[in-house]
Amino acid sequence: MNYVIGVDLGTSAVKALLIDREGRVCGEASEAYPLIQEKPGYNEQDPELWVKATIVSLRRLIRDSGVNGSDVEGLSFSGQMHGLVLLDEEHQVLRNAILWNDTRTTEQCREIEAKLGERLLAIARNRALEGFTLPKLLWVKWHEPELFAKASVFLLPKDYLRYRLTGHIASEYSDAAGTLLLDVSGKRWSAEIADTFGISPSLCAPLVGSGVKVGTLLPDIARETGLPETLGIFAGGADNACGAIGSGILSEGETLCSIGTSGVVLSYVGGGDADYKGKLHFFNHGKEDAYYAMGVTLAAGYSLTWFKETFAPDVSFDALLKGLDETAPGAGGLLFTPYLVGERTPHADALIRASFVGMDASHRLPHFTRAVVEGITFSLKESLDILRGAGHTIRSLVSIGGGAKNEHWLQMQADIFEADIHRLDSEQGPALGAAMLAACGSGWFDSLEQCASIFIKRTKTFRPNKEQAERYAGLFRIYQRVYADTRGINEALSAFRTS
Repeated sequence: MNYVIGVDLGTSAVKALLIDREGRVCGEASEAYPLIQEKPGYNEQDPELWVKATIVSLRRLIRDSGVNGSDVEGLSFSGQMHGLVLLDEEHQVLRNAILWNDTRTTEQCREIEAKLGERLLAIARNRALEGFTLPKLLWVKWHEPELFAKASVFLLPKDYLRYRLTGHIASEYSDAAGTLLLDVSGKRWSAEIADTFGISPSLCAPLVGSGVKVGTLLPDIARETGLPETLGIFAGGADNACGAIGSGILSEGETLCSIGTSGVVLSYVGGGDADYKGKLHFFNHGKEDAYYAMGVTLAAGYSLTWFKETFAPDVSFDALLKGLDETAPGAGGLLFTPYLVGERTPHADALIRASFVGMDASHRLPHFTRAVVEGITFSLKESLDILRGAGHTIRSLVSIGGGAKNEHWLQMQADIFEADIHRLDSEQGPALGAAMLAACGSGWFDSLEQCASIFIKRTKTFRPNKEQAERYAGLFRIYQRVYADTRGINEALSAFRTS
């Protein structure tokens, strides 16, 4: 029997998935690592912990599965986007990685807008937002100039991990698209953007496709993991690109709703000439010569986690979500906006913060739980509406992540989105997408579509309830007013946040 491995480098943990030729999951292992949050808005990680956690996970994966390591033919990666890893001339890490959910770079975003104007959208196809990589580079250049002067190359998180396992430096298109330094349609680093900000082209690693074999395992990594030195290592993709692959979003009209720490609505786009005027992200797909449009809720699943840890720490998630059974749509007149760490789509706003609106003495824990879940789903509907407004016909979505684990939440998605919601038989997300890249790279299949026909199965569909959908449509219109009504208040309150 032959196998491939998908490694997903997430924000809180790394996950390694062992898959056979029939798409069966034959083993799984994960290892957590902490965030470093020195100040409000700062989110960093020690890249060395990613490497250690991955080695531990791979070693455990091989040991616990009982598979002979020599039977593993390929390995590829998925990873958290936008994070900045700076290396010196010896390829040693210069500082902690600055992550996608770090919001310190508002000034740098304004500088990018001032200097590039509409050229940014024309080239990078995305607006300047705090989460992207270029603002992080400029922040280091401004605030840590001596360190920046030592930088030889920057890598994104999973590209750094791959380098440590193979010794090969490279970036791939789907992750590079989230840096604001890539000419997304032209699939090359933009000399114009780099020159505008005094960034040496040598800081940008050579570009490769997601399915390209970049090398094999270093001998010491092979020994530590129990995998062969000859193991083919493939470039991999950004977490959202791999999540799309692992959910079968590989042709026009296919759309994904992913609710993890952040939330994503993502739709396949076949050509690089689509123009969303910056209202949505537009990135290279992990499938060759394909793209996707995407809206993001920064604190989707994180909103529910925060709510549980803050107000119901002794209640399990399953018990907490029973509140969806016990309450009606609208949560008794209570609304929640999931802006705990700012927002991205449709409001690119680092200062906006979350709100509960409409609280009264009759509200209990189930009402608040329902309001949080509805608020997350309303936020994702805003992205879906932009896609539809741009001409996408979306009659169904594949739902993955935490939002796909509860049937009441899946039905809520169908009602709020006014679309069929498909649940997958074995929802493995980005790690499965990474494994599929390894499977195709290893020659198991002629295409990702052929691989998906074997690896991915849809099992249950949730269809909109007309009466519920109409009720939610009215609630959604009220929800959309909350951002504008609280924006000025949140800007004023920002002066009082701990700095």
